[in-house]
Amino acid sequence: MNTNKKWNVGLWILQSLLAALFLMAGASKVMTPIPDLATQMSWVNHYSEFMVRFIGAAEVAGGMGLILPSALRILPILTPIAAGGLALLMGFAAQYHATHDEMPLIGVNVVFAGLAILVAWGRFKRAPISKRA
Repeated sequence: MNTNKKWNVGLWILQSLLAALFLMAGASKVMTPIPDLATQMSWVNHYSEFMVRFIGAAEVAGGMGLILPSALRILPILTPIAAGGLALLMGFAAQYHATHDEMPLIGVNVVFAGLAILVAWGRFKRAPISKRA
């Protein structure tokens, strides 16, 4: 297997794992009642219901964006853009945890942001998906 194919397979695996993670996390924020969500995530108490639902919707959209454009080969450029958006979202989450003295949670955000950045770079530069002809 040549190097480009290895990158392609690795990126697909990473995209799939990140998509599953963000789809589940986002769906939870969109569908779970706010009081129940607040018992699981302290940050929910600091934001409006609209913002919590918006963050969840952004995670769902980003999760779908990691898979659908490339799998369907319709505007596959949206996949690395979605990955970049999710990395940015994780950056904001890390900033929130830093300002609320929740340092142990920052590591999770940094890891997910780093993996999303790897997908964005990989799909922009290393193993881009071509549009359907």
